Amino acid sequence: MKDKFYQYIQDLQDTITSKLETVDGKAKFREDLWERAEGGGGRTRVIENGNVFEKGGVNISAVHGPLPKAMQAYFNVGDVDFFACGLSLVIHPKNPFVPTVHANWRYFEMYDKEGNLVNSWFGGGQDLTPYYLFEEDARHFHQTCKTACDKHNPEFYTKFKQQCDEYFWNAHRNEGRGIGGLFFDHCKATESFSMENWYDFVTEVGNSFLEAYVPIVERRKDIEYTEENRTWQEIRRGRYVEFNLVHDKGTLFGLKTNGRMESILMSLPPHVQWVYDHHPEEGSEEERLIKVLAKPVSWM
Repeated sequence: MKDKFYQYIQDLQDTITSKLETVDGKAKFREDLWERAEGGGGRTRVIENGNVFEKGGVNISAVHGPLPKAMQAYFNVGDVDFFACGLSLVIHPKNPFVPTVHANWRYFEMYDKEGNLVNSWFGGGQDLTPYYLFEEDARHFHQTCKTACDKHNPEFYTKFKQQCDEYFWNAHRNEGRGIGGLFFDHCKATESFSMENWYDFVTEVGNSFLEAYVPIVERRKDIEYTEENRTWQEIRRGRYVEFNLVHDKGTLFGLKTNGRMESILMSLPPHVQWVYDHHPEEGSEEERLIKVLAKPVSWM
């Protein structure tokens, strides 16, 4: 399974980066191959200063070795070995009317000291972070997520949408990071759903990503914007940074397992503002977004 899924994310990285380069029309992804001293490595691809995308990364990694002490405590296990592979992406567009997007699909195995597989699971999801709310875009993104889920279980969309709303919640701000999507973790085999079934589901979601995001980019990338729009985008990006550094488990895992720092922090946008006690103008589009983020919305 680990070889099968690692091959899948390598191919998916190629597909996604190729399409995003076409959409941008100017910038190309820079590729870095890296190795982890304790075992494994990855392929980082970053795009910057394009016509459409100000900064973005589409990264894959496969790391293995003894599970670090800090992660042993997190997983509540003893001295075990692990394997983890996944694709993680974050795209920060230049135009404030185009949303930021994040996605991740991953697979994890754990072994005893004799090399026996003792646990394995899938995780992942995709979520949208707009700076200006277009309900048409929100419905499109969520409908694409729901369509992918419904092919495998009619209960998945509702369950994983709720988990996404709960996970991407900036508790210290009491607001959502964005308008959600899907989030699932520790997806393990049961009597009714095998690891092959989970593989089919996770790859279905991964394959839906471009369909979920690119049409939104195409609709919004040429809208004219002002410096005020850009300032608002940078203020909201600050909330994005706060979530990733304070709450995000993926960032924590990377830091605790001696991951590659440049790849872990590629999710951070290049231009951000923190304005003291900022409040948008009453009745504005900016305030409308804030009100939507105050409580999860059912977009279907």
